[in-house]
Amino acid sequence: MKTLLKAIPLCAALVAAAPSTWAQETVRWGIPMSFGSNLTALGDTMPWVSEQLKKVSGGTVNLQVFEPGKLVPALGVFDAVSTGKVEAGYSFMGYELGKVPVSAIYGALPFGMETPQFAAWMYYGGGDALLKEAFRPHNVYPILCGSISPEGAGWFRKEIKTPADLQGLKFRAAALGGKIYQKLGASVTMLPGGELYQALEKGVLDGTEFSLPSVDDQLGFAKVAKHYYMPGWHQPSTNQYLYVNLQVWNKLKPQTQAQIETTCTAGVAIAMAKAEATQAAALEKFEKEGVKLHQFNKTMLDAFGKASREVLAEESAKDPMFKKTYDSMSAFMNKNRKWHDLGYLPRDYKN
Repeated sequence: MKTLLKAIPLCAALVAAAPSTWAQETVRWGIPMSFGSNLTALGDTMPWVSEQLKKVSGGTVNLQVFEPGKLVPALGVFDAVSTGKVEAGYSFMGYELGKVPVSAIYGALPFGMETPQFAAWMYYGGGDALLKEAFRPHNVYPILCGSISPEGAGWFRKEIKTPADLQGLKFRAAALGGKIYQKLGASVTMLPGGELYQALEKGVLDGTEFSLPSVDDQLGFAKVAKHYYMPGWHQPSTNQYLYVNLQVWNKLKPQTQAQIETTCTAGVAIAMAKAEATQAAALEKFEKEGVKLHQFNKTMLDAFGKASREVLAEESAKDPMFKKTYDSMSAFMNKNRKWHDLGYLPRDYKN
């Protein structure tokens, strides 16, 4: 009994000390985004992640989302996070191609992995470790926080039947897709999503690619271009990331870091599911509005594929981190090729 009585003050002291050790820390960040929060599966994923973080943290982790241009320019999220202008931001990875070349293949690898396989490589094939390695010198901690189905290949004012039809075409494309269109003779411009409708309407552009059919519908492209092409060879998966300033990230408690990363992982699943759930209705709507849906023929896909291999070889030769990551991606794809060829029903099979 004496021993027990002596132990009571010690237990009380431990309980009193627990809140300061285990308490959830308070986080208040403004999160600029590269695309509007109204855009299905693309822009509405980060707001969903923000709401879930509030719930799992009891309201102490609040990542307030800001629309493009409200805090920083739509294409300036990476720079703002890297320099510490903001604690974190949400963006497609690849707009920072000039400073971090490897970012382009993390955002979307032409003729690369679709979303489920890309996630497999990221989480179980070494992709995430390579990503952290690549961005560390830029003072950024990137977290995969959304991944969507293949994009549409592009909206055009005229039919595209042969590679010659791309010569001199004024076209908007991002990252590696843009380099491939340039190699095939197009005049490529990089504009944010909010400026594309007007550019098409006024003839500044002859065509554009941007995102999923459902997102392209929200941006009104069907009103100003009537030829919509698929498949999205340039972006079989499109991947969004929460960029966190590395110094800010390192100051967080492990509990908070885990909450953010786990909620972003859930965001990948939510974006993937929503993207798959909403495209059929968008295509049906386009047809009712007089849009002609096309698939690029083999001649076009072969031309894109050849140009893609050339661009990827050129980028690999210029940047060791690009090559290291591309080699890892390619090895993972090749290793899984037989499983995909044998394990999944052919897409043209109908029961």
